[in-house]
Amino acid sequence: MIALGIDPGTAACGFGVVASDGGTLRFVDAGTVRTDPAQTDAARLVELEAALDHLVERHSPDRVAVERLYFQRNVRTAMAVGQARGVALLVAARHGLPVTEPTPNEVKVAVCGNGAADKQQVAVMVSRLLGVTLNGASDDAIGALAPGTGA
Repeated sequence: MIALGIDPGTAACGFGVVASDGGTLRFVDAGTVRTDPAQTDAARLVELEAALDHLVERHSPDRVAVERLYFQRNVRTAMAVGQARGVALLVAARHGLPVTEPTPNEVKVAVCGNGAADKQQVAVMVSRLLGVTLNGASDDAIGALAPGTGA
């Protein structure tokens, strides 16, 4: 089973690919898709769609996890995350992939046992569960790996 996790954002969209072989988790890939801030919102979404489509084609995941927007104080940020979520859901649907949509708290509970875990705690647990060092990985990439390790 290969899971592609997506931590949506228009400027920076994290992705993480985790394989599960009989209960053993294995790190496959992770990173951040960054779009050109000089472009229009529409052009950035097209960039994001192409990048996510390429990831699906490259890794052939069996499922996709797209973090659900739970709460956002900044309306502009919420809109950008919502638009990026829509692109991720579209790419998954176009490829016929089942999608789970955990909230950040659900992922934290699954990975850390605590819905109030901070980013550092999540990073430590994801590193342990995958048996890799994630030093230098972006918060977006770690956030995208987390659903594949526990949710």
